[in-house]
Amino acid sequence: MPKLKSHSGAKKRFSSTGTGKFSYRKNGRGHLLTGKSRSRLRRLRKTGYVPETLAGDLKKLLPYS
Repeated sequence: MPKLKSHSGAKKRFSSTGTGKFSYRKNGRGHLLTGKSRSRLRRLRKTGYVPETLAGDLKKLLPYS
């Protein structure tokens, strides 16, 4: 059976954790930061995790992660 290709966009945006979950960086930290509250920026610093309902779709996009 031939190798499967990984989705290039998903490869750049998601990474798998040791327990098999997928993590990502939250958006909204690139520019226009002075208009956003400090608490909002603190929240955006944290790592986001993909819900279990969507994890199956990501496993298809990233077969070797």
